[in-house]
Amino acid sequence: MDKWDKRFMDLAEEISHWTSCYKPNRSIGAIIVKNKRIVTTGYNGAPAGMDSCKERGECMRVNLGISSGERQELCYAIHAEQNAIIQAAKLGVAIDGATMYCTHQPCAICAKMIVNAGIIRVVYKHPYPDDFAKKIFDSVEIQIEQYK
Repeated sequence: MDKWDKRFMDLAEEISHWTSCYKPNRSIGAIIVKNKRIVTTGYNGAPAGMDSCKERGECMRVNLGISSGERQELCYAIHAEQNAIIQAAKLGVAIDGATMYCTHQPCAICAKMIVNAGIIRVVYKHPYPDDFAKKIFDSVEIQIEQYK
């Protein structure tokens, strides 16, 4: 890892604090970088114009008894990685060949989006127990590294 990895990972950590997730331990941030320039950022939160779980004062997943990693579609939040990719599309910014910095290892759903977006390198800080996501990255030879 070099000084740029540290800078971008520090910034991903800062962006994670923008989360609108109700759970205190689910602050996730992501940054897409190309040629040492920040292209887009993302954090986990409700879609634009929709009340977040923080605003609602409750977590739907907790209320339904859903554990982490299960039934991800039953959540108001969009993942940080997804938000960063969506922002690039919305702004018309190419991210093919870019690097994504994430506070947490992407899940399988985000991994598939990362592959199709053309991102070639993923750097994350905290592991996430999703072996299928690792298989996805390995099968397409995307460089994935844990930042230490």
